[in-house]
Amino acid sequence: MTGRTATISRTTSETAIAVRLGLDGSGNRRIATGIGFFDHMLDQLAKHALLDLDLEAKGDLHIDAHHTVEDTGLALGRAIATALGDRAGIRRYGHALIPMDETLTRVAIDISGRPYLVWKVAFSQPRLGDMDTELFREFFQALAQEGGITLHVETLYGTNNHHIIESAFKGVARALREAVAIDPRMAGQIPSTKGTLGGTHGGSPGAAA
Repeated sequence: MTGRTATISRTTSETAIAVRLGLDGSGNRRIATGIGFFDHMLDQLAKHALLDLDLEAKGDLHIDAHHTVEDTGLALGRAIATALGDRAGIRRYGHALIPMDETLTRVAIDISGRPYLVWKVAFSQPRLGDMDTELFREFFQALAQEGGITLHVETLYGTNNHHIIESAFKGVARALREAVAIDPRMAGQIPSTKGTLGGTHGGSPGAAA
């Protein structure tokens, strides 16, 4: 991996997560969480955000997938924050409008240092593959929290549950790809009138404008 990279390990009594991340990648990825459908969605995230991602998660799946999914989001968010450093020169904002057959999803991102999730995504079934659909929100909440990201995800319309969540992951990927990109016109400046975008290297995010 080259460019902005991070290596993060998160170990608790419930999970062990290891992440190697390159923000300036080409979408090379190796993902293993033990949850097949989750792996499929993370694969979409890395591919469409052009992240180089090596992620392995081992969790208490004999109980359920909750701890593994949430802690994966926390570790990946921490890796993004670490790789971004002081966030100098980034575009900061990103957005995407992603169609997938009958579904249309809108995503907007602000890498602000202020973690916040707006999640307007509804499912008509409780599970997709081997994953509870309610856990998708938990993943993105954790990602936003540790990444210091304001994240809005909204299904504008759609009926197929697989299409709904896949378009959400692809939308987050494309918006993230835009937001973390280096803006040559910024010349290494912090994209905030305050001169800071909150905590870095996984620290507690602070306010920025």
